[in-house]
Amino acid sequence: MYFDVASTAPLHPVARQALTAALDEGWADPARLYRAGRQARMLLDAARETVAEVLGTRADEISFTAGGTQAVQLGVLGALAGRRRHGAHLVHSAVEHSSVLHTAERHEAAGGETSVVPVDRYGRVAPEEFAAALRPDTALAVLQSANHEVGTVQPVAEVAELCGDVPLLVDAAQSAGRVDVPGGWSLLTASAHKWGGPAGVGVLAVRKGVRYSSPLPADEREGGRVPGFVNVPAIVAAAASLRAVRAEAERENARLHALVERIRARVPQTVPEVEVVGDPVRRLPHLVTFSCLYVDGEVLLTELDRAGFAVSSGSSCTSSTLTPSHVLAAMGVLTEGNVRVSLPFGAAGADVERFLQVLPEVVARVRAPLGLDLSLPEPAPAGRPAPVIDALVIDALGKRCPLPVIELAKRIGEVPAGGTVAVLADDEAARLDIPAWCGMRGQEYLGEAPAADFGGDRGSAYLVRRTA
Repeated sequence: MYFDVASTAPLHPVARQALTAALDEGWADPARLYRAGRQARMLLDAARETVAEVLGTRADEISFTAGGTQAVQLGVLGALAGRRRHGAHLVHSAVEHSSVLHTAERHEAAGGETSVVPVDRYGRVAPEEFAAALRPDTALAVLQSANHEVGTVQPVAEVAELCGDVPLLVDAAQSAGRVDVPGGWSLLTASAHKWGGPAGVGVLAVRKGVRYSSPLPADEREGGRVPGFVNVPAIVAAAASLRAVRAEAERENARLHALVERIRARVPQTVPEVEVVGDPVRRLPHLVTFSCLYVDGEVLLTELDRAGFAVSSGSSCTSSTLTPSHVLAAMGVLTEGNVRVSLPFGAAGADVERFLQVLPEVVARVRAPLGLDLSLPEPAPAGRPAPVIDALVIDALGKRCPLPVIELAKRIGEVPAGGTVAVLADDEAARLDIPAWCGMRGQEYLGEAPAADFGGDRGSAYLVRRTA
């Protein structure tokens, strides 16, 4: 079962039909005046009109790019270049897609400034905090419509109202076609393969009146915003599938929302030590992410794949990068052992039920070699003060997460309620995962100290007080 449309959706049947037809009718250069060129131009114009209608904008405000990432990069850099006389300050949330983060890095390398707005534990920005980050020299603000890892819907309309004259770029990659596009944006980006169109087609919409200067050499195509020959057949298929999924969305969203609610309710009931992350109410209808303690996300995904389920991890931590998800880190939740389920249009309830039956067995099998007792420790007897003892030191130096957290879970029962455990670790993920574990397990995180204070020769000591 394919439950990973947040990465890419299967090609919609309408897209397949439109692509096949357009390969015969729209292969020529739409800039030429001969018959085949005029035919291709008619198809391109019709596709542009369709996309504009669904996104709620004018056709001449739409440009097609080589993908969603390129749309974001051109949108951010073009808006900054267009407002360079106003200032060089960029504002974005802490949970934006990596395309925004990497573009911001380039902007800073070129001498610009960037402010990052934090999010709450649900992954949502506060409009007032976003507005507080704006400055007189702010050239552009960026906020996604909904998060790609946890599904939280952002308060775009409220933020746009507080932005005033500062243009707001909205990355709608995860929401376009599924839900209404939020109002108030100045620039909007989307990606066709997220809604069932072919890969390699992105959308960049720039409102009339927004100052925009292409960061690339001049080209007469796509309003001067995107250089190069356009892929007319793919664009036609993208537009056709966008119109089709939008027509299906109201009915399908209600059905998928109910299936996701079933997952959100059942997983914590059947899998010990699990936390469902993201906003439980203001969220996309088809996406849910949960974190399993003491489980490596990549191992869990592999086991689920063997069981017949294609899901992804909300964590980007892999054996090659060892870099935790910036989204989960910004939310302050566990960055290890995460599973993201994103249901496609037409997902069957029976398939979701089978996933819910298989998941507890798979998680238990992955955890089995660890020898963990997942029951909560017994609370200290009421009225009896906990004895004061020196900290129990757990040496997890040289071990990668989730191993330091697993060692903490195994041994915290060795100290009485009120006792302290010092976990020595040199993996940066421990700085995120140990506080997140404390939040999930009801233990008190005391902070970080030099490992040398507890006999370590490197890394840090993460201090935890046992409360139960």
